[in-house]
This record gives sequence, C-alpha cells and structure tokens, in this order.
Amino acid sequence: MSFINKKKNSTSKKKIRIRQFLPFFIFLLATGPAKADNRSEQLREAYKRPESIPFPANNPYSGTKATLGKMLFFDPRLSQAKNMTCASCHNPSFGWEAPLSKPVGALAQPLKRHAPTLLNMAWSGDALFWDGRAPSLEEQARGPIETPAEMNIPLSEVVERLNGITEYRYWFDKAFPVEGLTSETVLHAIATYERTIVSTESPFDRWVNGDDTALDESEKRGFQLFNGKAGCSRCHSGWNFTDNRFHDIGLPDIEDKGRYEVTGEVKDQFSFKTPGLRNITQRAPYMHDGSLPNLESVIAHYLSGGVRRNSISPLMRPVPLNASERDDLIAFLKSLTGPDMVVSLPNLPN
Repeated sequence: MSFINKKKNSTSKKKIRIRQFLPFFIFLLATGPAKADNRSEQLREAYKRPESIPFPANNPYSGTKATLGKMLFFDPRLSQAKNMTCASCHNPSFGWEAPLSKPVGALAQPLKRHAPTLLNMAWSGDALFWDGRAPSLEEQARGPIETPAEMNIPLSEVVERLNGITEYRYWFDKAFPVEGLTSETVLHAIATYERTIVSTESPFDRWVNGDDTALDESEKRGFQLFNGKAGCSRCHSGWNFTDNRFHDIGLPDIEDKGRYEVTGEVKDQFSFKTPGLRNITQRAPYMHDGSLPNLESVIAHYLSGGVRRNSISPLMRPVPLNASERDDLIAFLKSLTGPDMVVSLPNLPN
C-alpha cells in the first residue's frame, strides 16, 4: 500500500513539473521552426547575386571600352608569335579556364599553374592570380601578355602593332579620347571587358530568390552541409563563394610555394587564393596545379584534412561525411552552374 502511495506521489510531482515547464515547451515548439526558417533566410540572403557590376573610379565602364577590350581579348596579335589569345587559357566553353591541368604557353610548354577562371573578376579584390601578385585586374592583364612563357610580347610592341591598324586607332580614340592608344589604355580596355564576364543565373540563384522548387531535396541538404558540418563556407563565402584570401589547404605539391613567393612570409607557404565556385562543373581539373580531376576527388581531399604541416590552414581538418552526405554536397555544388554566357566572337580590325 505504501508503495502505491509513493508511486502516486511521484507521478503527481512529475505532472507538476511538466505543468511548470509546459509554457517553455510551447515556446520551443512555436519558435524552433521559426528560428530555423530565419537561419535559412539569412543564409539565402548572404548568397544573393549583386544587382550591378563594380568598376573602379580610375577605369569606369563604357560600352565602347568593353567592346574594344573584347576585341583585344580574342586578338592573337597580342602574342609575339600571333598564336595565342587571352582566350587560349581562359576559354568561355570551359568556365573561362582551360580544360588542362596546366595550359600550354607560347613556347609550347606547360605553364606553372592551372589557369584560374575569369568569372566574376569584378569582385575579386586587390590581390589577383593564384598567389595574389597583381594588385588590380589591369595589372593582371599585363602579366600573361608580357610573360615569356605565355604570350611573350612587351606591351610597347603591342602598342606599336595596334598603332599600325587604322580601325584600332579609331576605337582607342573613341574609348579614350584624351589618352588614345597607350600601354595603359590597352590594359584598361581588357580589364573593363573582363569585369563584364559574369556567371549567369543558376538553379541555386533561383532558389535564393524564393523559388523553392529550383533545388531538389538532395541539393538543399548539400547547402546545409556546405554551411554547417562540412565547413566549406568558412572560405567559400558570399555570392561568388570565395573569401578572396589565401590558404594552405594541404595539397601534396611542395615545389610551388604559392603566396610565399610574393610575400616571403613563412606563414604564406603553399597558400593559394580561394577560387570562386560559380560554374564549377565546367572547370575541371581543379586546384592551382590542376591535380584533382573531378568534384569527387576535391571533396575527398577536403574531408581528409590534407597534408599536415606548419603552414596548413587551421580551417583544414578531417570531416566525417558518409557517402550520402558526400553525394548531397556534390549535388549542391552542381546547382551553382547556370547556362553558358552567350559569347560571340568579335570582328577584329584589319
């Protein structure tokens, strides 16, 4: 009998406790999903496409300048042997890269690094190339033209060539009525065109803008993994999916010391700029050395934590994803590719 009474008392106390905390449980039920929805909306907002392209004050946009820059971008006369163009390494059909681990330069030899994409360079910050050695897109344009292993021609010689072409003189006078045709205006025209190379709207963008049917459930789960358990967004952030910073991600290549070759700082050894992920499915092979052939191998590398060494980024660590989670993550990455940007080849001046 005493046992029954004790049990009744115990049950009564439990009911009292439940009643005491019932408002809290109701609050959780009411606010939990709302908080999750708010978190999802905040994440979507962080990845929204910008409404306009930024151009620097010292090189503002004009349609004439961009048209001229496009001509120069596709003109082989900007290479010594007239056998290369900017598009040789930055092909619109391959995500504005080259489908090779190392593109071939003017000397018919592979270059030192994989060609980085030109997509969305208007948002690329003030340290360009894999190692950040160029402070602007204008200076970046100079590099391949004058480098002996690449297009192999001094800009002064480019200007001399273009000055001999009446139609080019006309276009430069129109685009740059004060300066005309100079080494600097050649670079300004190319950089202006390159800033107009912007990735098109992808399924992910439509989802961010409110179309919940634009992504399937696997892609949505992959987005959550990207921003959560997998930790990808710690470097691949913002609408272009890059922090524009430099990290050693533990690739086995120890010959190329990356950012260290520019700064001389030990902490920058083997560090390379975080690439954006737009149109990523078009841009294999991957990494600064083109060593990873597909997205599956990229994900496997990151989940492994990379080669451990003093300079490796503290953000790199092993991540235990199962096979289903890996598939979801890759599905999400594929949703970042939109239709090809329509690019018609320009009529070049004779």
